[in-house]
Amino acid sequence: MKPREIEVHIEELVLHGFPPGTRWEVAEAVASELRGVLTERGIPPAWQSSPERIEAGAIQAGPQTRPAATGRQIARAVHQGGAR
Repeated sequence: MKPREIEVHIEELVLHGFPPGTRWEVAEAVASELRGVLTERGIPPAWQSSPERIEAGAIQAGPQTRPAATGRQIARAVHQGGAR
């Protein structure tokens, strides 16, 4: 069976408390992890109606958390936010 193509557009990702210099690394990690999570787990039910906003909630990241790890946590939270 041929996999379907999924296009996800993130217009705005609001991050509070992160240094501005890490934004691109975080964003790339979010995109990469989200692709993987969608491939593995599929589209969350709440996304079926083309939501304009997904509340992902909070993640746990400290000053020593690497931007890539933060991005992965954000992607998983976004996916779970769509499952609510």
